[in-house]
Amino acid sequence: MYEDEEQEYNESTEEKDTTEDSKEEIAESNEKDDSEYNEEESEDEEEEDSESLPFAKAEVVRLMKQNLDSDKMIRERVKVEMNNFLGDVLKNVCKQLNEYPYTTIEYEMLKESIYPYTNIKRINQEKERILLHLEAIKADCNALSMDVQKTLKLKDVVEEDSDFSDEVFEDADQSQATLD
Repeated sequence: MYEDEEQEYNESTEEKDTTEDSKEEIAESNEKDDSEYNEEESEDEEEEDSESLPFAKAEVVRLMKQNLDSDKMIRERVKVEMNNFLGDVLKNVCKQLNEYPYTTIEYEMLKESIYPYTNIKRINQEKERILLHLEAIKADCNALSMDVQKTLKLKDVVEEDSDFSDEVFEDADQSQATLD
């Protein structure tokens, strides 16, 4: 009889231990599931971001850090936008390469396609030189326009400065006489 009670007691404590262990295991597994779910969720988000980016984000960030000062921090949006920018540059270069009728892309074709990106300083210097030259041409045009207005007046236009026009006509007559 005592043995039966002891056996029942042992069985009931085992059940309690088992249920307590089960509860703990279930709680731990729930926590693991939650943490795994959160990790999977963040990994899914990162995978979605990385799938939409043209290049591996880590490689772009590594290259950026190599070329930036060591005290600079890079925000996530900057990393993503730099990656997208590089992808756009690649697309533009490939569009230009597709314009060639050849099936094989040669190095010279690539050099020509990337010229605007690799020689931006020289292109900007050339732009400045052209703008300065245009300003000089504009100044010459203005000077010629003023000379034409002063010296080549039409007869039916009222002259404002008759003394000046008389001198001009006398100079014109003298140059005509020397030519004859």
